[in-house]
Amino acid sequence: MVKYADGPTTSVEVHIDAPPSVVWPLLCDINAPAEFSQEFQGADWDDNGPALGATFRGRNEHKVVGEWRSTCTVTAMDHERSFEWTVGDVDYRAARWRFDLEPEGEGDGSMLRFTAEIGPAPSGLSPAIERMPDREEDIVAKRMGEHNTNMSRTVEGYKQLAEARQARTS
Repeated sequence: MVKYADGPTTSVEVHIDAPPSVVWPLLCDINAPAEFSQEFQGADWDDNGPALGATFRGRNEHKVVGEWRSTCTVTAMDHERSFEWTVGDVDYRAARWRFDLEPEGEGDGSMLRFTAEIGPAPSGLSPAIERMPDREEDIVAKRMGEHNTNMSRTVEGYKQLAEARQARTS
């Protein structure tokens, strides 16, 4: 049984016919996912991001939950390799989102992986789980499915954008 407090994760990946140097700027653009996600609406840097330790406020909307904002902190940033942010308190997070980028082939391609981990701190799922504790596994599975769908849309969108940029420079 998957419990929210156990920190369930989901991950998607895509091969991109462009080197990490072309893909990387998309990963660091905190507003780029809004073009593809059905939930994430955009974000604003609180300080000089993107940089390790920088914070931003994300804007989200869900048909059941409504609109909300989340404060996020960049918790990993390795140039052309990884970009990660944590939602809420860094030490007791509501969620963690991460892009990992690996070169493929002779340096002309990339593998992009997008991973999300929810919990253990309370989030928008917490009220539903509290109301229906016997359905926690179903609630968590549904939410992870929604994340997976939006994450897939995002990496596929990044693939299209990066490959179009690469085609223009080739």
